Amino acid sequence: MFRLLSLWFLIFVSLLNAAPGCAAQLTSRAPQLSEQVQALIAKFPGTVGIDAVNLKTGAAFSFHADDPVPTASTIKLPIMIELFYEASEGHLDWNQKLELSDAEKVSGSGVLTELSGGDALPIRDLMHLMIVVSDNTATNLILERIGGGAVNRRMRQLELEQTAVMHNIMEPRLHATSLSAAQIGMTAEGAKPGNQQWGTGRSCPRDMVTLLTDLYRGTLVNPSASQEMIAVLRRQQYHDGIGRDMTGTPIASKSGALDHLRSDVAIVYSAGGPIAIAITVNNIPAVNYGVDNPGDLLISSLSDVLVHGLAANESAAGQ
Repeated sequence: MFRLLSLWFLIFVSLLNAAPGCAAQLTSRAPQLSEQVQALIAKFPGTVGIDAVNLKTGAAFSFHADDPVPTASTIKLPIMIELFYEASEGHLDWNQKLELSDAEKVSGSGVLTELSGGDALPIRDLMHLMIVVSDNTATNLILERIGGGAVNRRMRQLELEQTAVMHNIMEPRLHATSLSAAQIGMTAEGAKPGNQQWGTGRSCPRDMVTLLTDLYRGTLVNPSASQEMIAVLRRQQYHDGIGRDMTGTPIASKSGALDHLRSDVAIVYSAGGPIAIAITVNNIPAVNYGVDNPGDLLISSLSDVLVHGLAANESAAGQ
């Protein structure tokens, strides 16, 4: 009997070692999940970071989950969290209106570039635009109100060492040497040598899954605020990665895109339990902002495998 158990243990360890860099909890599907993830990643000419956990069972899977990556628009999740903290602490009025000027409009996703300069919107509306349609101009207006440094200090308080805002989003004046760091929204973290490589922000898959887990548990700010933030994330309109092929499955998510990067973070309310997932695909060879970007396709395939592999069982009801 002892020899038989030893043989099974050796087989299990060898299967885990077949996927270097992967770390998965010892669930019944862990070896199969590692092989499936490795098979998908092996075909892709870029770098991938993954963290995922079933919030009902604790079953987890990670691959380079602590490696720092550019955030693109996923940094808007920590920015939203800071807004809710400041509102709860009495430092921010959701109804305060911030004025839009033509000079503050930046390209990329969103709708504020279509509005007239001089229009003013409440911070709560800007927060909705920042998340639901990933509005870059709304994000910059918010950052100018609270400061990216406030977001970074909050992330340190939450013991998330990798996550930080570097500067305003798609700031057209970043390379204008006549402007001060304050004028371009540069944070102290962004000004550090070497941090220019991250663009607007830096994080890692594990930090993002930690934030999603805390939201689900109701421990960010307070249960009511956590629930409201999840409700906003569930209205997010970009589902080219996680959720692409999950028809009928509720998802609370935030995605991000750069020329050579795609990133997506989400709580997937699957039949096998709610699963928090963060996936970043970097160094995508070609620039492609179409719906079939290979990074988005890979994120979609990986999320499908992770949701199935980490499910409690096929008939369990998601919570």
